[in-house]
Amino acid sequence: MTKTFTLHVHGMHCNSCVLVTERELRKHPKISRVQSSLKTHSVEIQGDFGDESLGAIAEELTDVVSGYGYSLAIERQMRKKKWEDFKVAIPLAIGFIAVFVLLQKIGIVNLVSASRVTYGTAFAVGIIASLSTCMAVVGGLVLSMSATFAKEGDAVRPQLLFHGGRLLSFFILGGVLGALGKALTLAPITMFAINILIGAVMLILGINLLDVFHGAKRFQFTTPKFISRHAFGVSELNHTLTPFLVGIATFFLPCGFTQSMQLYTLTTGGFVSGGLTMLAFAVGTLPVLALISFSSFSIHTKSQAGIFFKTAGLVVIAFAIFNLINSAAAIGLIPPIFTI
Repeated sequence: MTKTFTLHVHGMHCNSCVLVTERELRKHPKISRVQSSLKTHSVEIQGDFGDESLGAIAEELTDVVSGYGYSLAIERQMRKKKWEDFKVAIPLAIGFIAVFVLLQKIGIVNLVSASRVTYGTAFAVGIIASLSTCMAVVGGLVLSMSATFAKEGDAVRPQLLFHGGRLLSFFILGGVLGALGKALTLAPITMFAINILIGAVMLILGINLLDVFHGAKRFQFTTPKFISRHAFGVSELNHTLTPFLVGIATFFLPCGFTQSMQLYTLTTGGFVSGGLTMLAFAVGTLPVLALISFSSFSIHTKSQAGIFFKTAGLVVIAFAIFNLINSAAAIGLIPPIFTI
């Protein structure tokens, strides 16, 4: 007999988690309908589980999603804010930002510009994104794909196709965005509005990485669900080129870091500059994603993950503040503060 019941999802942190839990649970033979909610961190399931208890169902379905870092339970997850992590995270973030500004001041690395985001910034954001919770879904897709092809005795070629497709698509599609922005001949006030939006997106991402202000997640910018769902669907195709197509599809997944770079790319003024900006971001994500490809590495399971994410969050917030101040200076609202 088909029944409808609700379970709490532990480990859910972004809109990608909604898509992943729905996709994986929908494959279960006893389930006919699934609807996940980021707002309540729960999933509503319709299916026929016979006389199984709700606890037994939660345990059975946890096996389906545990590979992505989720678990299902009857009880709501009690989230600990761990303010004590800031004792280590704040000095680390200050140290990183101090080195960051010093390198920029002496001209070794030009990461902060009074008017634009450089390729170095895009690369640095890519590194942070690859270790963040919103990129965990891409890592999950890589692990899932790796396991599938490894069973067939082909462990290397799919990874090369995936990462090649990802880098190529970020350059080409980033170039398209840059060319589109140039064709639209964005007025200074429009570019200012886009830069303010980028700063706001980055600020929300940073706050969410701190994992202490959970209400901020509802304001996170995301790709429309129907686009993201089709992007996830590519991974289910059974074809030799599937890894390559999955790599391309990651451009459309709901990661706030990716989307902030995509927004900025509209202001770069051309195909080459737009393409190189998104390529620099993708190259920044490459080392960690490549490591995930050939191992079960995940920062989220490490004992010091809270300290890392809070440090990263503080750094991202600093990026956001730099961007907001520089955007205001670029149109003359305030005098330049960060000069080259």
